[in-house]
Amino acid sequence: MAVPRAGVGAGSAVIRRTPDDFRVSELLEPALSGDGEHFWIRLRKTGENTVFVAQRLAECAGVSPRQVGFAGRKDRHAVTTQWFSMQLPGKPDPDLSALPDSVEILQTGRHRRKLQVGYLQGNAFELVLRDFCGDAAQLNARLSDIALQGVPNYFGRQRFGRDGANLHQAHAWLTGGAKPRGRQQRNIWVSAARSWVFNSVLAKRVEAGTWNTLIPGERVLLNGSLSHFEAELIDDTLLSRLAQRDVHPSGPLWGQGGHLPTAAAGDLEQAVVAHCAPIPAALEGLELEAQRRALRLFPDNLNWEWIDPSTLRMCFSLPAGCFATTVLAECLDCMDVGAQESSE
Repeated sequence: MAVPRAGVGAGSAVIRRTPDDFRVSELLEPALSGDGEHFWIRLRKTGENTVFVAQRLAECAGVSPRQVGFAGRKDRHAVTTQWFSMQLPGKPDPDLSALPDSVEILQTGRHRRKLQVGYLQGNAFELVLRDFCGDAAQLNARLSDIALQGVPNYFGRQRFGRDGANLHQAHAWLTGGAKPRGRQQRNIWVSAARSWVFNSVLAKRVEAGTWNTLIPGERVLLNGSLSHFEAELIDDTLLSRLAQRDVHPSGPLWGQGGHLPTAAAGDLEQAVVAHCAPIPAALEGLELEAQRRALRLFPDNLNWEWIDPSTLRMCFSLPAGCFATTVLAECLDCMDVGAQESSE
């Protein structure tokens, strides 16, 4: 789905022409116990997606893929550094010599717990943008503004699959069509549907110019937390917390229960949700727990340099579950070579 920008684009560029143009490193420093039945391994992989590598690790260790854990999925068309764990009760460390040359072992150790999905602070990105065409001064100014004001926290296109296939399949399933094959596909489709509803609400807030502020009835999300409260009174104290990034306006990850916004925030959200029907009701029928997600996203330690007039290197970090391509899309029209080849 196409979504509106909060600002003005400054040109176009190509991303992920090669995997090395898109480098991602997990912000995860586990305090490994040194013992236990879980073998943890930190890998750098090039041109390989997370599930493929997890399956190869399971084969090397002679265990089920269900016994392999990772904190999050990473795109295939990239160089990514991430942790995996393998449950090996009563077994020695595995022989990993059969891993492909595209996978480099960086660190190993034993631990008493499995690595669970979501168990990371975020991800650090180093991106090279090529074939820039536009106003370099305007792009510099736009990036400086993004560092201060943030960007709308949209779910990236990869969440919806190539050409939106995950979303189309989710819509068909939730309206009476073919069911997903297995838990993994179900989770992917559910995630795509919930992300679409969230993006639809956020898009309306962007159009209204309220994505980066609080409006009456807002569910105010605590930074780095799932906790939220109603903005019964938007006073100077609350606005100060907003300016300090201690709290954020929020949008829905649709499901059952939870507290909904009221007043102006509730009216806007309910109008968008009604337009998304019947997907929200179908999601409720899956007995998913309703959650909230921040409407705005601040890249940490955002910096950039021009390698030459048409090539830009950018570095920044994002919280878990947020998308580097969302940051790029706020200021550039990007042709994503990796997305044309694969999507995860």
